[in-house]
Amino acid sequence: TFGREKLEGKVVFFNRPMDPRHVNTFKAYGGCVDQRWGGAMEAAKFGAVGVVVRSMSHAQDDHPHTGSMGYADEVQKIPSVAISTNSANQLNEALLAGKKPEIRIITSAKTFPDTIVNNVIGEIRGTEFPEEIILVGGHLDSWDNGEGAHDDGAGCVHAIEALRILKSIGYKPKRTLRVVLFMNEENGLRGGRKYGEEATKYNWNHIVAIESDRGGFSPRGFHMEAEEEQIAKVQSWRKVLEPYGLYDFQAGGSGADIKPLQGENTVLVGFVPDSQRYFDFHHAPSDVLENVNKRELEMGAASMAALVYFFDQYGN
Repeated sequence: TFGREKLEGKVVFFNRPMDPRHVNTFKAYGGCVDQRWGGAMEAAKFGAVGVVVRSMSHAQDDHPHTGSMGYADEVQKIPSVAISTNSANQLNEALLAGKKPEIRIITSAKTFPDTIVNNVIGEIRGTEFPEEIILVGGHLDSWDNGEGAHDDGAGCVHAIEALRILKSIGYKPKRTLRVVLFMNEENGLRGGRKYGEEATKYNWNHIVAIESDRGGFSPRGFHMEAEEEQIAKVQSWRKVLEPYGLYDFQAGGSGADIKPLQGENTVLVGFVPDSQRYFDFHHAPSDVLENVNKRELEMGAASMAALVYFFDQYGN
């Protein structure tokens, strides 16, 4: 609604918060993250010189949350910075009171040349159907303002620990169980895409791929991208898993890194923990090991191990 006459030479403030009416906080995040991704591009079209974005979080604190953003070649590249929810509230109150605050943006962000990084892969070979692969994974990279403990250190632990649990009890899988820790999820998905290319090149037969990338919180279930009969099969296991807090088994998003494996017969699965606190830490300085609950992390790993067992025993 603002034209060039209003925005030229100004810093634009995007302050649309995550909608608290959504129980699913990922839906709330999806409803406002366009400000961070495309805010600078849109503001620059009208002559703005910079952008300030409210952090995508329900938490009221002083932690700014970072994340990916986009530029267009035909539009002037202007700086875009995130501020904490507390700072956003203070700035908003000042503007509503008719004040005219001045903002100075000093950034040192740089884009460095690409370098070689590697996915990390380990597996337990199947005893009966070794060519059928059950993949479990998370992504190794994280934003540099925190440790990436929830995003996605927890997912990497879930994947490794799921196989360790099965191995520790002497379980001999029928199918090959493969852990993949993907690189470059946060700003390019190139680890997942490269793995998908290799899977096609070598004709790897993934019957299921499971990704954990929603933090190390209490497990609630799994969402799937699959055929109706495949989803129904997983839902039939609910009666065994529900006493352990797993009840949410439905069609839905799986994981960004495993998406390239989508095919006619591959079931893509996303681990679904409780989401209420995830965006308190997402892409923030507070995403550190001290904010991961050991008990919840263990429960998530056990849930992943249980699902791997069912797929190994009964296929997809």
